[in-house]
Amino acid sequence: PAAKASPQPDRQTDRGSLRALWYLVPALLVFALFLFYPLGRSVFLSFQGSDLFGRPSGFVGFDQYTRLFTDSGFWNVMWVTLGFTVLTVVPSIAIALALALLLHQKIRGIRFFRTAFALPFAYSVATASVIFGVMFNQATGVLNGMLAFFGLDRVGWLTDPAWALLSVSLATVWMQLGYNLLVLSAGLGAVSDDVVEAARLDGAHGWRMQRSIIMPLLTPQLFFLLVTGTIHALQSFGQIHILTKGGPQDSTTTLVYSIYEQAFANNNSNFGYASAQAVVLLIIVVAVSAIQFGVLERKVFYR
Repeated sequence: PAAKASPQPDRQTDRGSLRALWYLVPALLVFALFLFYPLGRSVFLSFQGSDLFGRPSGFVGFDQYTRLFTDSGFWNVMWVTLGFTVLTVVPSIAIALALALLLHQKIRGIRFFRTAFALPFAYSVATASVIFGVMFNQATGVLNGMLAFFGLDRVGWLTDPAWALLSVSLATVWMQLGYNLLVLSAGLGAVSDDVVEAARLDGAHGWRMQRSIIMPLLTPQLFFLLVTGTIHALQSFGQIHILTKGGPQDSTTTLVYSIYEQAFANNNSNFGYASAQAVVLLIIVVAVSAIQFGVLERKVFYR
């Protein structure tokens, strides 16, 4: 018997796919212009030397990376970046979780407190940094005024290397608090009342209810905040630039701020070295995100 003819491709489907690709062209152009090209340019420059004007002076291989990993200043920057990330991500999520659980209670006037605690989300980084700069001012700041009221010595919140990183981290935690609180509050609002009621009938109350029922149901939101918060901390720049400019004594110079200093600050134009740092930052972000997805996502309860 004659073999059956193969079905002809659906022309309407092909036309629909082609039309969809045309709709994607603007987005692809934006990605190519603001993402793919800068990424490729950074990788290219990391293998190039730089003249006084920052122009590529020739291929130098891995010399920029060798200089980078043998520079003690770079490792200090890495430790500062690690400390800043830990001091901002963990507290911002933990405090937001505690507030979300408290604000989820059905008491009078709770809507006012929900709005008040979510207000930090409405402030820009620049605005919040200026406010905290006034608060941290050693001579006229509110915090030192309170210390003086109790007879304690004034603290150089932004001028003492022992306090600067903690102060910038505190400001960053406050900036992140509103967004984290909104995400966790939305997660709590999605928890089924039937599940909670069934748990209460089984004898789950108080901390046991929070630990055994509510917390597992919030793991998707907690995991999301951990991933995005880590990336945000690794890329933070505005508050550091406004509050301390990486000082004092490089105690708040994170990797992102070091890239800025090498490439643009103080008339610097060492684009090759800065690009090598940018590539390292990209690798760190990808590696940390991959570890988080590979290890922590297994513990996420997707209902």
